[in-house]
Amino acid sequence: MGGFIITNVSQLVTLAGPVRPRVGHELRELGIIEGGAVLVRDGFVVAAGPSREVESNPGPRAERIDAGGSVVMPGFVDAHTHPVFAGTREDEYEMRAAGMTYQEIAQRGGGIRSTVRKTRAASEQELFKLALPRVRQLLEHGTTTIEAKSGYGLTLEDELKILRVIGRLNAETPLDLVPTFLGAHEIPDEYRDARADYVKLVIEEMLPKVAAEELARYADVFCESHVFSVDDSRRVLTRAKELGLGLRIHADQLSLSGGAILASELGAATADHLEWTDDAGIEALVRAGVMAVLLPGAVFNLGLTRYAPARAMIEAGVAVALATDFNPGSSPTPSMQMILSLACTQMRMTPAEAITASTINAAYSLGVGSRVGSLEPGKQADIVVFDCPDYRQIPYFCGVNHARMVFKSGRLVT
Repeated sequence: MGGFIITNVSQLVTLAGPVRPRVGHELRELGIIEGGAVLVRDGFVVAAGPSREVESNPGPRAERIDAGGSVVMPGFVDAHTHPVFAGTREDEYEMRAAGMTYQEIAQRGGGIRSTVRKTRAASEQELFKLALPRVRQLLEHGTTTIEAKSGYGLTLEDELKILRVIGRLNAETPLDLVPTFLGAHEIPDEYRDARADYVKLVIEEMLPKVAAEELARYADVFCESHVFSVDDSRRVLTRAKELGLGLRIHADQLSLSGGAILASELGAATADHLEWTDDAGIEALVRAGVMAVLLPGAVFNLGLTRYAPARAMIEAGVAVALATDFNPGSSPTPSMQMILSLACTQMRMTPAEAITASTINAAYSLGVGSRVGSLEPGKQADIVVFDCPDYRQIPYFCGVNHARMVFKSGRLVT
């Protein structure tokens, strides 16, 4: 693999800084170099700094790539997605537009269980083919690393099938996927009157098999009273931790379920959603060092108005990340750029805070902050050239895909 240098950059957003998640005022410190350049060799960043310094770097001659006076940034890291599924749910989208709630649709057999039925009916190869254009869309919008959850199988074999597809996507596409097992996503149809039996299945059969086959790095659970209670969630995540999996949790999304407190009790890597989290939950997250992954796309797409209290979290010292929650029901968007717009307008995050939350902080939430999430020497050359001269225009011009060139590990992928 050869080398290249990206020049004629208006703002080189490096995200250089502390070797850990950023908190408080650090979220606004982007490490911007006006008129910068970045040198790449063999898939890694060699230098990122003022153009004159980078261009004088000794070594083999590098191809020059003209950014055209644009912003250059690290690729987005999307820390919460559900990309492997069959079928779509535009019928439910229409139902919500007509006034039905997400919970009402789920009670009628829709929601997650609707996708489960379609995903179970699809073969592993069919799921792989369905996921390929989604990977392409993610890359085209500037996302180069994602966390990818299972959770639309809800049987041992179907969950393993989804995780194998995630593994294959990781191996056969440019996108980096960090796999998460989410067998505790919903109570499947056949266990509607036997919830305890399904929890037992997840704990005694699914988790040990997933861990033994090394198909996931994390385990997750949807902690809500109508799905998995705090006690159920504690049992699932405790077993996952015993098996060596990292912990993530869908917490306080639809109610103050106690998910943030539980995440803190168990030392989870992240608590995700957090729309209903209160001051006690925020304090617990800070005390335990649990990162918050905020998902404004789900609130927006469900037609709700209660967003996670991002400002209170940042001011309290929580390390905040952003993600799309890309899935067929509550947030069918692959665009982190749209998520930045929502974070700024609906959660009062500044553009700088939103960018930090969607790059370096998201990378640390997945345990990959040492190799992606910023443009620093030695890191993977995951780079996006955005077709705008100022980073603030990325969320400001909303509904526009600004990503003009996307490099993954030093290779132009779109």
